[in-house]
Amino acid sequence: MTEMLVRSPAPLPATLGDYAEQAAERWSPSVHAFFDGGAGDEHTLRANHEAWQRLALWPRVLGDLRGGNTATRIAGRPVAHPIFLAPVALQRLAHPEGELASALAAAAQSAGYILSTQSSVPMETVARAVLGDPGHGPLWFQLYWQPERAHNLALLRRAETAGFEALVLTVDAPVQGARDAERRHPLRLPAGVSAVHLADLPPPGTPPPADTYCAGLPAQAPGWDDVAWLRAESRLPIWLKGVLHPADARQAAQAGVAGLIVSNHGGRTLDTVPPTAQALPRIAEAVGDALPLLVDGGIRRGTDVLKALALGAHGVLVGRPVAHALAVAGAPGVAHMIRLLRDELEMAMALTGCRGVQEATPALLGY
Repeated sequence: MTEMLVRSPAPLPATLGDYAEQAAERWSPSVHAFFDGGAGDEHTLRANHEAWQRLALWPRVLGDLRGGNTATRIAGRPVAHPIFLAPVALQRLAHPEGELASALAAAAQSAGYILSTQSSVPMETVARAVLGDPGHGPLWFQLYWQPERAHNLALLRRAETAGFEALVLTVDAPVQGARDAERRHPLRLPAGVSAVHLADLPPPGTPPPADTYCAGLPAQAPGWDDVAWLRAESRLPIWLKGVLHPADARQAAQAGVAGLIVSNHGGRTLDTVPPTAQALPRIAEAVGDALPLLVDGGIRRGTDVLKALALGAHGVLVGRPVAHALAVAGAPGVAHMIRLLRDELEMAMALTGCRGVQEATPALLGY
């Protein structure tokens, strides 16, 4: 009698890198270019990851690690760990449930969640799902500045009403970068997938003449006066995402924003700008204790998270891994991805002698 062999289910990926490889096998060239491509020759895209690897951890031994944990505070709010999911557009390209799935996963793992303006699921649907979980992390809404202040105000009021806790204004994309991979493989959205928040806005005003500088788009980008206006109109704290220069960080502190996200847009806007691991310590030095800092860009390991904390960040954002995990295993995949990163952070803390994230200082990097 022939013995019947039963295959066990395929194991979940072991690392964030494994998720990326498996997602690439599932995606069409255009979806892969959209989620994983960068600007220009992708020097910054690669440098973001490589810069964290070049930093060496210098562990201490024989310390008292009893009671160790990853709990911390971000802008005064207690959080179980310093990991956020970054705003990633059009997540229904990766999985039918899109942002709803990733938000539920974040809530289950007590991770912070930032919903994109270009979400393919309405903010109200996401907020109801997240806020119904008593252990959820921070829930923020990311705003791409719209040409008319009234349109920005409409999005702001929706976010306030839905229960979002902060507003994240992206400031590093007055125009889209030269994304060669997307030009080679243009994305055509399938039926039923769209940036739903933009579809609900009133129609825009008269477009600028087509022969102006970058088709007139830079003239519609936000300025410091718009940040002041947004602060005056908003009941939510305002974070700025996309700050790389210390002078801008100091001006942001003077403008009274709630915090900064040190980011180069994942290498998707301007190629050859510094990796965030290089920019972060300069921003931290510029603002001191005036503003809390988050950082994104190439973070794929718990050791990367620990290094970011040592360089002055209060927390980190991961973006592309959200799309990778969604594509591979939906909400359970995203939850598993967050857990992998948190587990690796705990291991790195214990192996370097850190009982809490507050003990991650520049001395941990050997200087």
